[in-house]
Amino acid sequence: MKLSQVKLILEELNNIAFKLPNGDLVPKHFHVTEVGKITKHFIDCGGTIRNEEVVNFQLWNANDYDHRLHPEKLLNIIKLSENQLNIGDLEVEVEYQGETIGKFGLDFDGKDFLLTSKQTDCLAKDNCGIPTEKVKVRMSDLNDEPCCTPDGNCC
Repeated sequence: MKLSQVKLILEELNNIAFKLPNGDLVPKHFHVTEVGKITKHFIDCGGTIRNEEVVNFQLWNANDYDHRLHPEKLLNIIKLSENQLNIGDLEVEVEYQGETIGKFGLDFDGKDFLLTSKQTDCLAKDNCGIPTEKVKVRMSDLNDEPCCTPDGNCC
């Protein structure tokens, strides 16, 4: 989800909730401790130099059970971050503390922000000799017309 989409959603919400991939909600007393721009400059395993940028939200739970982050407060933090850090309309990544710090994508289901699972991937499959996945097709699905029978067209 792009930052512009997050801002549009926040303008319509009365309260903010984040749901983990397992369906559990992040506790209501969470804080957004950081809004930032993360730049990753790297070389993939095929030797290609790459640059990636994302907007990062860090969610944190404290013992402050009376704290509730309201949509307008998060919008103000985002706007300040955009101005001070020169953040563009980038994809949003969310960090949240589980067993270790987890990185999640972000989506919205009409009510809650959804923390979506992220996966690693090889960016240079063609250079690494990793075969592309072959699509499995059943022969019976290829042609509705009978084949190799007296009334078929293949013989």
